[in-house]
Amino acid sequence: MQDRVNELRRLLHEHNHRYHVLDDPIISDAEYDTLMTELRELEAEHPELVTTDSPTQRVGATPTTAFAKVRHKEPMLSLANAFDVGELRAWYGRVRKLLGAEGSVPISFVVEPKIDGLAMAITYRAGQFQGAATRGDGMTGEDVTANIRTVGSIPLALRLVDDRPVPRVIEVRGEVYMRTADFEHLNEMQAATGGKLFANPRNAAAGSLRQLDSRITAGRPLRFFSYAVGLIEGVILRSQWDTLQYLRALGFAVNPDIRRLDDFEAVIDYCAAWMSRRSELPYEVDGVVIKVDRFDQQAELGVVAHDPRWAIAFKFPAREATTTLRAITLNVGRTGRINPNAELDPVVIGGVTVAHATLHNEEYIVGRDIRIDDRVTVKRAGDVIPKVVGPLIAARTGTEQPWHMPSTCPSCAEPIQRDPDEADYYCVNARCPAQLVRRVEHWVSKAALDIVGIGEEQARLFVEKGLITDVADLYLLTPEHFTEQAGYGTKKVANILNGIAAAKDRPLERLLTGLGIRSVGSSVAELLVQHYYVIEALMMATDSDLNAIMGIGPHTATTIIEFFGHEPNRALIHKLQRVGVRTANAAPVVVPTAGALAGKTFVLTGSLPTLTREQATELISQQGGTVTGTVSKKTDYLVVGDSPGGSKYTKAQQLGIPQLDEAALRQLVGT
Repeated sequence: MQDRVNELRRLLHEHNHRYHVLDDPIISDAEYDTLMTELRELEAEHPELVTTDSPTQRVGATPTTAFAKVRHKEPMLSLANAFDVGELRAWYGRVRKLLGAEGSVPISFVVEPKIDGLAMAITYRAGQFQGAATRGDGMTGEDVTANIRTVGSIPLALRLVDDRPVPRVIEVRGEVYMRTADFEHLNEMQAATGGKLFANPRNAAAGSLRQLDSRITAGRPLRFFSYAVGLIEGVILRSQWDTLQYLRALGFAVNPDIRRLDDFEAVIDYCAAWMSRRSELPYEVDGVVIKVDRFDQQAELGVVAHDPRWAIAFKFPAREATTTLRAITLNVGRTGRINPNAELDPVVIGGVTVAHATLHNEEYIVGRDIRIDDRVTVKRAGDVIPKVVGPLIAARTGTEQPWHMPSTCPSCAEPIQRDPDEADYYCVNARCPAQLVRRVEHWVSKAALDIVGIGEEQARLFVEKGLITDVADLYLLTPEHFTEQAGYGTKKVANILNGIAAAKDRPLERLLTGLGIRSVGSSVAELLVQHYYVIEALMMATDSDLNAIMGIGPHTATTIIEFFGHEPNRALIHKLQRVGVRTANAAPVVVPTAGALAGKTFVLTGSLPTLTREQATELISQQGGTVTGTVSKKTDYLVVGDSPGGSKYTKAQQLGIPQLDEAALRQLVGT
């Protein structure tokens, strides 16, 4: 029995390696499944034979409640960047000078595509998988052992290596990533099941690794490329190239496009080649990593701050193309924000056909003198979001037309407003038709009134069929409204109406969140009800009243006053009261006054790697901190993610407000 179990494990490890690492399977999926089934059955009959490195142990464990902190034995360093060939040559010149290599000492380099994934450190003892941790802040990461165990391209037991022993201890470093095709398929599956769509492959990989239930991670198409070694005992490695060959022999996937080059001009040629051929790669890259090959030379070069002098990242520019801007259309968002968008002659950028692009706001358009019928440069910012960069002035023929924001909402014709401190215009009419579907979706969401049974499908149906003209009309729906609607049987209708009725008695902070007032999310709503637990009192608050509240900045105060000063919005509140919706709390809500962030005010901007805006807000609130929507002198920290808002970022710099990334925020709260 033991012999058959050992043989099955050997076969499964071998076929797993060929499939995930070598991309060269020699049996079908069905044959692999047959072997796995036999092994599972034998281990079920004889549980004493189960080992931690068995292929059956990749399926994921039961959910955990948190990720423990892991202190890296050796720091996981970041890399300095070079954005053009001149900066790359300057780095090479510094390397030669520091090594005294003006003509006598040869320097070789190892180069590889800079994959856009998540850095990981994986530890093995006596050849067996022991644990894994994220990079974190470079010194301390998070324990994701259970999740990494599920990644098929990461061996659970190291393979034997020719004439060198398996090390007593080895920390293998590399990148967890998701292939582009796998990412697109994952998003298709997410959409089909109503799950969250991921913005890009890196976010998908990061989100998959931060699942508290590793069984979810096991179902995600994650892969791993190894590229370095941290702590190692029992084996001596003398160069980066030697390290990569050793890692490959141990059973790890190593990027097949890595090269060792003896001439720096060949390094530059390699960078140029991949910059033009990046779309050929099956995964996202944003540059090339260049490392001095010999470890003795690396040691001589040393580290400055957190960046090794012996390595650099050559960053690719964002992908751009030129086309003609045919029209500027306006979209009205849920909060009433008027978003100008460019309608373009279709153009292919990075393998994607782009026919629409963002123009941000009127200030952006006018400041760059972007005109209708202009020949414009379009960039996929971050290789994902298309935006118009600016016009090609020299290509103008004289027929181009300047554009300005209209004075009224394109949907409801109500006057639009612009805050002096903002670049965006807003329609503040809560009954604006263009906003209504999104407002209903927000009103029924879990963060707001949490109405079970209503989602995007129902919200759109109610609006398109004229069943509602505002969110208060939800509470006037009866079974008769559904008699002619296909797919709405008696039980389904009863569930919807019961969900609506149950939501009448939600706390006031939920209602304030649901109203969709700009800059008033769940955290600001909770802050407001500490001072105003009857909505009429909040509706009568003055600018000075609101500014006196710690955590409420001038911008947020202005948006609240503007919202309640608009007669249709006041009418909506009165209508909600008439239909029986609760608009007062019995007493002020008490929030935590203790915690690592007590008394501190935060503003969030951009997309964080692993936390949604709601999760980040909850994390801060649980530690006694306050999240607001606007940067002011009262702000203690700006938490910055990818694609941050320019106005918040600039104002924070002007006021000297400290900025944190997600890792620094987690370090503050001790998670």
